[in-house]
Amino acid sequence: MNIAQIRKYSPSPSNIKGWICFQLGLFFLASSALLAGLFLLLSLIFGSLNRRESYFRDAWNYPFLVVAFLMLFGCFNAYSGWLSWVGLANWIPCFWCFWGFQPYLLTIDARRRSALCLLAGTFPVLLTGFGQLWFNWQGPWELFNGLIVWFVALGGNPLGRFSGLFDYANIAGAWLALVWPFSLAFMFQPSFFNRRRLFAFLFVFGIAFALVLTNSRNAWGAFVLAIPFVLGPHSWIWLLPCLFVALFPVAIAILPTFNSDLQNLARNIVPESIWTRLNDFQFFNKRPLEVTRIHQWHLAIDFISQRPIFGWGAAAFSLLYPLRTGFWHGHSHNLPLELAVSHGFPVAFILVGTVLFLLLLTLKKVILTTDHFLKSNKINLIFDRAWWTSGLILVFLHGSDIPLFDSRINIAGWIILAGLRCSLRTRIENKLV
Repeated sequence: MNIAQIRKYSPSPSNIKGWICFQLGLFFLASSALLAGLFLLLSLIFGSLNRRESYFRDAWNYPFLVVAFLMLFGCFNAYSGWLSWVGLANWIPCFWCFWGFQPYLLTIDARRRSALCLLAGTFPVLLTGFGQLWFNWQGPWELFNGLIVWFVALGGNPLGRFSGLFDYANIAGAWLALVWPFSLAFMFQPSFFNRRRLFAFLFVFGIAFALVLTNSRNAWGAFVLAIPFVLGPHSWIWLLPCLFVALFPVAIAILPTFNSDLQNLARNIVPESIWTRLNDFQFFNKRPLEVTRIHQWHLAIDFISQRPIFGWGAAAFSLLYPLRTGFWHGHSHNLPLELAVSHGFPVAFILVGTVLFLLLLTLKKVILTTDHFLKSNKINLIFDRAWWTSGLILVFLHGSDIPLFDSRINIAGWIILAGLRCSLRTRIENKLV
């Protein structure tokens, strides 16, 4: 791509260096947090300089400023000590990212190209994941004299589950779930010719198959959730009945309310690896209560009640939980609860509330609008729906897990939120809402 083309597709033609760094950062994000971090840091710097509007002129930044102050203040009396200060790295720099990345996501076309960069960067995840399961590939592998190191576990981590470049299959599932809506938009965009659509179909099939092989229940749920939202309400008249027919045998296979004959019939139809993974009822009495998420959530609420205002400090759950149960868990497997345990209920309420409000407002004013502008830009419309769906999936995933503790998921999530803010601004500036 030459300079003229770069200028054409850049949302800010005067900031070409930042736009190039931003795209490279998105492309390398899945395969190298270090390399992606360097490019994205440069794009942040370029994106923060010479801005027409200051950080303090956008009201969407105010909740994050309040949260940052409360987090900092809470660290002075945190139970987790120095860990509370280290834990701020998961949050406060990301509040800058939310604002600093917005110049690269201002236009619909820029968001589409950014989504495609994330999608293209997923190819190494697929390659290494299938390689570890089918061809006994094993890392570590080094690229660029150790600048990129891929720790590919033989047979996956846990064994038999697709993990690819990620430390754990659930994290790989979270990444694949995050880009899954973009892959659907990539395949269904109206401008594709048959040959290009065939390539897109093969790539989408690879992501879908990998997502299933992660054996992550959250990822499976996100897989189904994304389809109706990306394809749009006009498809629901036929799509929702099809999904119901496809999922009904799964429900019969796992729920104990159906009689044994009907359940056995369903289990002959549904792959055993799926219904056994989803059927926690048969294992509930065989597992210690302390290792279940319900018990983790129960104790998290108890911890919150003891320190509701400023919390116990970042990573405190991993210190408190073993003292109560004798079992170690790194987090509470629910982001709102984890925020409240670590930083207090006000932080959790403000931060989670802001994200949900942004998601709902974007749904109302951007995704569900039917104005002439959007009808004439069907390619970009499906990518905006995919962008919103990716945000919804991140919220869904953090209800029963916390994949943002992987820096790559965390950065991608804040880029998604920045894009939602920009899509909202685009409609307002064009007087479409």
